[in-house]
Amino acid sequence: MDENRIKVSSLQSDNSSWNVFGVENEQFESMVEGAENDLSCGSTSSRIYGLQVKDDDDWPMVEKKGNQFVVNGQPFYVNGFNTYWLMVFAADQSTRGKVSEVFQQASSVGLTVCRTWAFNDGQWRALQKSPSVYDEEVFQALDFVVSEAKKYKIRLILTLTNNWEAYGGKSQYVKWGKAAGLNLTSDDEFFSHPTLRSYYKAHVKAVLNRVNTFTNITYKNDPTIFAWELMNEPRCTSDASGNTLQSWIQEMAVYVKSLDAKHLVEIGLEGFYGPSTPDRAQFNPNSYATQVGTDFIRNHQVLGVDFASVHIYADSW
Repeated sequence: MDENRIKVSSLQSDNSSWNVFGVENEQFESMVEGAENDLSCGSTSSRIYGLQVKDDDDWPMVEKKGNQFVVNGQPFYVNGFNTYWLMVFAADQSTRGKVSEVFQQASSVGLTVCRTWAFNDGQWRALQKSPSVYDEEVFQALDFVVSEAKKYKIRLILTLTNNWEAYGGKSQYVKWGKAAGLNLTSDDEFFSHPTLRSYYKAHVKAVLNRVNTFTNITYKNDPTIFAWELMNEPRCTSDASGNTLQSWIQEMAVYVKSLDAKHLVEIGLEGFYGPSTPDRAQFNPNSYATQVGTDFIRNHQVLGVDFASVHIYADSW
C-alpha cells in the first residue's frame, strides 16, 4: 500500500472502538499549522488536552480492562497518527531533529499515540542486516525515537515487520532463507516455514529485550510502548482459507506474550472479513478481499491478541 496515503485506523478492545486518525507527512504538517493558528502556544494546548509533561514515576503502562483501554484504572483514548519513517530519519544526524519536531507538534495538538516501524530488514539503513545481525547505529536511532516519544508523552505502536517489500518485510526473510539454502517458492512461506518463523521470532526477541541506550529502560518494560504490532497488513494469498495465517498469528501472539506479558499486542490487519463470517463479506471493499488469507473475526479471537486495527484508505475504500 502507498505509505503516503492517509490511514484511518479503528482500534478495538473487545466490542468497543476508538478512531485513530493516521495523518502523514504533508497532511500532518498542514493539520499542525491549522492547529497552531487556533492555539496560542504549546503549553496552552497541553493544558487543553490534559497532556502536561509529568514525572517519569507517573507514566504507567496502558492496559486493557474489559473493553476499555486504561491507565491507572482510568479510561485512555487513542488519538493517533502513522509516521513509519521515524527510525530512518533518526539514523541520520541531518534529519534526526525532524523526529523531535514531529513529537513536539503531535503533543501540542493533543495526539496520544504514534504508530511507527521497529524494523528495516536488509535494505538501505537496515536495522536487521541479516537474520539476528543488527546495525547498532540504527538500533540506537530506534532508541532515540522511543526516548523522544517518552519525552513528549506520546505512546508508540511498534510494528515488527511488513507484508510488503518496503523496508524488507516477508520477502526479505524469504531471500535470507534462500541464501541459507532453503527451497522456497513463495513469499508466503514466511508464514509457514519453521526456519523463517524462527528468524522472525529472533527479531521479536531482539527488539523486546533491547535496553534503550538513552533511557536505560528495556523495551518490554517501557510504558512508552502502547502495543506491539505483529506485522503491517499481513496477507497470505496462497491460502485463501486463512489457516496458514491463523497458525502464524497464534504462534507469534503467544510468543510475544511469553517474552512480554505487560504490553498489549495487535496483529496489524487491514480489516477484511473472511471465511468464518461469510455473511459479512458484503461489507468488504471488494470481492478480492475475501481471498487474501485474512479473517478479521477469527484472527482476533486468538489468545494473546488484545485489540483490533483497521486500515482505511480514503481514496480506495
